[in-house]
Amino acid sequence: MTERSEPALDRRAGSAERPRLGIVVIGRNEGERLRQCLVSLAGRAFSLVYVDSGSSDGSIALAAEMGAHVVELDRSLPFTAARARNAGFAKLREMEPNLALVQFVDGDCEVVADWLEKATSQILDDAALAVVCGRRRERHPEASIYNRLCDIEWNTPVGDADACGGDALMRAGPLFDVGGYNPELIAGEEPDLCLRLRQRGFRIFRMNAEMTLHDANITRFGQWWKRSVRSGHAYAEGFTRHQHESGHYYARQVRSNLIWGAMVPILALGLLLPSYGWSGILLFAYPALELRILMSSRRRGLSIGESGLYALFCVVGKFPSAYGQIRYWIRRVVGKRSVLIEYKGAGS
Repeated sequence: MTERSEPALDRRAGSAERPRLGIVVIGRNEGERLRQCLVSLAGRAFSLVYVDSGSSDGSIALAAEMGAHVVELDRSLPFTAARARNAGFAKLREMEPNLALVQFVDGDCEVVADWLEKATSQILDDAALAVVCGRRRERHPEASIYNRLCDIEWNTPVGDADACGGDALMRAGPLFDVGGYNPELIAGEEPDLCLRLRQRGFRIFRMNAEMTLHDANITRFGQWWKRSVRSGHAYAEGFTRHQHESGHYYARQVRSNLIWGAMVPILALGLLLPSYGWSGILLFAYPALELRILMSSRRRGLSIGESGLYALFCVVGKFPSAYGQIRYWIRRVVGKRSVLIEYKGAGS
């Protein structure tokens, strides 16, 4: 890993009395999205580190020009978001020995103006909080149904949570004590980290506050399919790694995906001839599942249109998720290393 430091961004937000706050931005070929991200963070922290995972679009030069401390990951090792965040955190601790808080931000996100102040106040008011997150919104939900689905997905309940996403404010001490993110995970690294923090007695809290604007830029079904395969992989790997621990980590998701994404269609279609077509009745379970998800979404406050869209794609998503799970287990058995499942194009 090579590192190149540039003059830090404006640090007027810091003071000797306030806990030392640092920011880690990670990215790969984010282009204009990265510029928007860094502009939203100007003047917001003592130190800001940008970690690049093999960009070829000028992101490194852009970040340096805008005053970020740039860390370039060694390209001979597999890239993961977890590895990038760990590298950024390590650089922050090197620059700020008294670092107390670290805000992680994905390079395709713009941080809302007052988020850092609100999140800092929240986490400092409760010593049991290790992670605070807020509402991530999609920048262009009208651009595609897939962007809209992302916006719905991120509308999680306010209060104590099991996990956060890629954008979150964390206490540096607990993060360091649990060893940071697991750099081997290609997906699901945030829930894995939060699980280990909760096992240490810390809490994860979702605030009722706007946090970031995200640019998913998912415009094709194939991109959404790959994203769902990636989710299935995360469920399978998380379940496999923690299956002997209490809490049944991801057991429900893994079971549901296997039943609906593999077992039901195999039984329904595979037994058509022996059952004289009666096995096809099993396929009517899918509309029932969709209705159940729709009703649950309505109780969460989603509109009928949002609930219907979310329910439909939750059901359809069982198939790529099951594929992602099965593929992970097959690769594990034959000894193949997991590789990134990328579904986004380079930023314009």
